[in-house]
Parts: sequence; C-alpha cells; structure tokens
Amino acid sequence: MKGGSGAVRPMEGHGAYNRSSRVQAAGLVPAISLLQEAARSVPLPPAPQPLILADYGCSEGRNSIRPIAAAVAILRERTGPSRPISLVFTDLPENDFSALFQTLAEDPESIARSDSQVFACAIGRSYFEQLIPAETLSLGWSSWSVQWLSRVPAKIPDQVQAAYSRDEAARVAFAAQAADDWRAFLSRRATELRPGGQLVVLTMASDERGFGYEPLVRAMYEALEAMVAERFLHARELHAMVIPTVGRSRADFLAPFGSKGEFCGLALGELQIFEGEDRIWNDYERDRNAEAFGAEWARFSRASVFPSLASALESGGAPRSAEFFNRLEAGLAMRLAREPQRMAIPLARMAFSRTAT
Repeated sequence: MKGGSGAVRPMEGHGAYNRSSRVQAAGLVPAISLLQEAARSVPLPPAPQPLILADYGCSEGRNSIRPIAAAVAILRERTGPSRPISLVFTDLPENDFSALFQTLAEDPESIARSDSQVFACAIGRSYFEQLIPAETLSLGWSSWSVQWLSRVPAKIPDQVQAAYSRDEAARVAFAAQAADDWRAFLSRRATELRPGGQLVVLTMASDERGFGYEPLVRAMYEALEAMVAERFLHARELHAMVIPTVGRSRADFLAPFGSKGEFCGLALGELQIFEGEDRIWNDYERDRNAEAFGAEWARFSRASVFPSLASALESGGAPRSAEFFNRLEAGLAMRLAREPQRMAIPLARMAFSRTAT
C-alpha cells in the first residue's frame, strides 16, 4: 500500500515508509525484469538530447533504489560510462523528499551515488498532471503507487476500504473514480514518452478472490470501532475515514485500450496479475511469533495508510494525531496476533510502449 501521487495521500514522514515497506519490496521484484527488458529495447535519443528515466510515486526512495539501479546498469551497457542520464523522482508536495535525497546519497546500492554521470532531481506534483516535457521521456517506472486515487469519491458508511463495504453506492463511486484516474495516468505518460519510449507499472490488483488483505482490513476497522467505544474517536470521524486505494481487475486495466489495444498512443505489451509474496507470513511460519506478525503488519499499515485515516480527525492537532497513530497501531497489532493469517496480495505488472508518430 505504498502511497503514490494521488491528491489524497499524506505521509507520516521522517523515513517511516522506508523503515516499514518490506511487503512492497518483495512485491516489486517480479516487475524489475520487465523494467530491465524495457531498458534493453527502448530507443535511445541521440546525443545531446537528454536520456530521462522517471519514477512515478517514489515516496522516500527505499524501494526505488533496486529497480532504478537495474535499469541504469543496462542503459550503461548501451551508452558507455560518459552519457549523462537524468533520473526524475516524482511524488506529492507533502512527500518526505529529504528522506528521498538522503537515501539516494547514502544507500550503498544507489546508482546516483556510484555513477557521476547520473543526475537526480525531484518533482513535487501529482502524476495525474503532465510532469515532464512532451516526448522527452525514454523510460518510466511506477511501483505500488497507481492504486491511490486522485480524490475520495464518496464516504464509506461501514468500512474504511471500499472493497469490503456492503454499500453499493460507495463501491460504484470508487470504481468510477479508479477508471477515470487510470485513464488520466496513462494519457499523461503517453504525452511525456518519446516515440518508442516505454513505461513499466507495478500496482495492487484484484484477482478472482478480490482485493486481498482481508484480515488486515477487518482488524483495522475493528480497532477503529474500539476507539469510538473508548470515546477517543467520534463516530462521525470514523465515518469520514477512508483508505483511497483500489485494486483494479484485469478488465479494469484493459478497459482504456479497447479492441485495438491502444490508448492515446500507448500500446500494452504485457499484463500479468500474480500473487505477491507475504514476507511477514513467511517469518511467522519460521518462528511462530504471533506478536511479531501483528506488529509487522501494524507498522506496515502505520506507514502506508494511517496518515490517510488521520486526515479525518477534527481536533487535537499533532498530539491527538500522534496518539491516534499509536493507539491504532497497538490495537491492530493485538488483533492480528490473535489469529495470524497469510495475506492475499494480488498485484499486477504491466509494460507499455509509445507508438511511433
């Protein structure tokens, strides 16, 4: 549940996402090979035109290091060591860009640290806008990001995640917003990509079983309801809390492309929906430590979705927000530890190319 560049994704900051993103790190691995394939085949602009690689929804950078380094390594085989390469990292203005640049400067695997001809910059705007000049981008990458919506389309009366709501109107509103946002994301990237440029996306999905994460989402809502019973939360605050993410189905991903397989000049080369690795469950199977299992999933949730929930708090400022984070983390960890279950983590990996003009 990494945050991306939607208009509704606050972050806790201070490196919290970097410290709590093991699930995301495991999930993106199958998409790295697609990015490497794209780096091998993408047409390179003639010098001195810039060679640009963009990461859409970089967050604090920890999960960008490996895929970006893998892509640049292949580009280097094609360009030699002296060709300048521009890395553009994008996310919302409130993203913790200080943590991003610290990661780029200090992580031993950072290509920006080891290659003097790699130049990194950041753009603090939503990727539902055009971020890069038209027809200048060679290679785009986005992981754990485009599941975030550009806005909250409706309240969810009986849940915080629309996928598990019984309210049909809420589910319909979220599905419609997800369809609009997917088209917006793709059309902006189509404008930015050079002819022949390529885009690789890894994101949450829905498979034949649905959205996934069900034990986590149920336990989170129970913990929130308990906070209402304890009179820490007002009922109206809970009813305003939403996790504005979606898991699109195969049909949802394909919908913009129609029968011709093309949308705004983008052609879909590959789409695979697969089951992501639950590293937290793997740890539990090895050591049978239920408390650690609950604590790990609670930390994951705190970094990725608690900030969205906290935006519904009406009063108390930073002290109440901090207490909300701590109470919800503890309540969620306790509930998950009672009966550890493997999380279903349906993901999609996709590769697109910009048709020649």
